[in-house]
Amino acid sequence: MSWTQSLFEVIDMRSFSNLWFWIALAAVWSQASHFPMGVPFDLMQRAEREGEATMRDVDLLAQVNARRVLFISRIAGLWLLGFASFVLTALGIMGFYYRIEFAQALFLIAVPMSIVGAMTLALAQLIQTEDLVGEALLARLQRHRTFVRLIGMFAIIVTAMYGMYENLAAMPAF
Repeated sequence: MSWTQSLFEVIDMRSFSNLWFWIALAAVWSQASHFPMGVPFDLMQRAEREGEATMRDVDLLAQVNARRVLFISRIAGLWLLGFASFVLTALGIMGFYYRIEFAQALFLIAVPMSIVGAMTLALAQLIQTEDLVGEALLARLQRHRTFVRLIGMFAIIVTAMYGMYENLAAMPAF
């Protein structure tokens, strides 16, 4: 038996029946919801409790990350949009037309994350144009985090339902 056969026996290469896929899915959504606009959630909570000094840290982090996101969107925004559209289209076609399970799994992660990316870009624009600081900034960050969590919950439910369907459909008796 070759080393590749041994590797494929140990690691299941089907996405929806692979524990590593579900760990990666949870990690992606945990990371996305814990850092709205690059500001850690625990720092936002401390800023609400402690006040002025920690609030300055939140303001600074949000402003720096908003400028960074807007700079990237101004420099390479159209190219990134075109590339992301190409990748999502390719994943969708490979996954749902050619039935490649790995492409389906990546598509089910990438589409909701692209929505979160668009929301982050809109929040960055809002932070810069309205010069949000203090309580107003915290409220916007909390709202953004809530929407990211809702999208994440919906995405995980849809992915789990589709993954269960794919796993059952792969069984001979189904």
